[in-house]
Amino acid sequence: MTFAEKLKSLRKQASMSQEQLAEKLGVSRQAVTKWETDTGIPDLENIKSISSLFDISIDELLSNEKASQKNSEHLFESVTEYDIDEPKRYDMKFGGAKRFVLCGYKGEKIWIRLVSDTLPTLQNDFKIKIDDIRKRIDVDVKRMNGVTEATAKEAVSIFVQIPSPYIGQIECAVNTETVEIHSLKCDSIELDVKTSHVTLDDVSGTVEINCNLDMEVLCNSLNGEVDINQISATSRIHIPENSVFTAVTKGIGTNIFYEKNGQQTDRFDTSDSENIIELNGIKSELVIYTGKERG
Repeated sequence: MTFAEKLKSLRKQASMSQEQLAEKLGVSRQAVTKWETDTGIPDLENIKSISSLFDISIDELLSNEKASQKNSEHLFESVTEYDIDEPKRYDMKFGGAKRFVLCGYKGEKIWIRLVSDTLPTLQNDFKIKIDDIRKRIDVDVKRMNGVTEATAKEAVSIFVQIPSPYIGQIECAVNTETVEIHSLKCDSIELDVKTSHVTLDDVSGTVEINCNLDMEVLCNSLNGEVDINQISATSRIHIPENSVFTAVTKGIGTNIFYEKNGQQTDRFDTSDSENIIELNGIKSELVIYTGKERG
């Protein structure tokens, strides 16, 4: 999302007209129009005023602009957007991809970006279907024209932004090398994935990961519950040092081990924390570790 799109979204969330926003900022309505249509940009003082008015940091105000610029560096791109005006449950199926990134943002649209550097027919070969069914949003990515999942996993990355004010529960299925979840606060998110690497960054709520591959889970913050469901797999989860959590094993033949700075150690969880790391399934192991990796 560009700065222009974000400014317009923030203004609408605040139920302000362009004239009202201009008055609060001490500028002309024409200036606001230029900013929102991407034909002009505010100076630093006005950026600061916008940041203060909408109670959003300058970094956050500009972060999606930077992300948009980064994504636009890809040779081929397909973008789909849809307006959201109330809390929804999201049921999303993406199929295969090289990389999958999901994040929340302060806006009013769901944005789905497919990008590639090697697939010039991207827009014709992938169809994004969004169904709005009462309190639920269904997203389905379909491959067209004989494109295989193997091709998608080699050539296509998927970036999804969901409006933070309207996030309820999330169910997401994807087959990809890496899964990244950023800046997401919701009751629960269920990831039905085939992946070897998951990153959880500034995620609050319950995260359930269903995956039968060996995984490396990088948890940059722990605020809620992380449930890992596996069959005959061995995975590792890195958590910040001095994290307070309770570890739970369920299922048949599941075991949790602990490491600090690459060395196996006694369990270092507590018995009554609100933060939970749970391993469920059959004949699976999970290593919870802090500090540096082994070797």
